[in-house]
Amino acid sequence: IAALTSLGSLYLYNNALTGSIPSEIGALTSLTKINLENNVLTGSIPSEIGALTSLTDLSLYGNDLTGPIPSEISALTSMTDLNLANNDLT
Repeated sequence: IAALTSLGSLYLYNNALTGSIPSEIGALTSLTKINLENNVLTGSIPSEIGALTSLTDLSLYGNDLTGPIPSEISALTSMTDLNLANNDLT
């Protein structure tokens, strides 16, 4: 997926995906929208998400994500919608 550098939107919600969000997601610098809602994703949100400076919408709602919300998210100044609810984030 890291080779899809022109990808603008990534919608993989409601798919029962397991595992962690790969750090390679940070290479998809054209992304404006990510929706990974209602899967079974575990682990932490990768700090590399901070490289997605065009990101306006990020929804990770309804997974099993843990750990702190990466401080790098605060650098995403184009972000208008952020949904991290129903996880176990700190």
